[in-house]
Amino acid sequence: QVQLVESGGGLVQPGGSLRLSCVASRITLSMYEMAWYRQAPGKERDVVAVISRGGTTQYADSVKGRFTISRDNAERTVSLQMNNLKPEDTAVYYCKATATSTLSFWGQGTQVTVSA
Repeated sequence: QVQLVESGGGLVQPGGSLRLSCVASRITLSMYEMAWYRQAPGKERDVVAVISRGGTTQYADSVKGRFTISRDNAERTVSLQMNNLKPEDTAVYYCKATATSTLSFWGQGTQVTVSA
């Protein structure tokens, strides 16, 4: 069974940094588009960053210039480097692997809290 396991979340002060990791098992990561989503309490789950199979990246406007998504297919890992964190970045962050419009997998999420 495919598994995506996120880690790296935690409590950080405004202006701080965190690096999230998503380790995939039982899939060939290079065949998947990878993305990070986040969901704050009472809000919908929104896309934060996407990295294509070829390495092209896209970001939500709210995180451009602060977050960087990267992938290491050999290590089956996708990372999200988050700098200059703001309180509004507080959310549960999820990793998603997408092969086709009908085949995708989600991780269980990791909590990120930005607070003084």
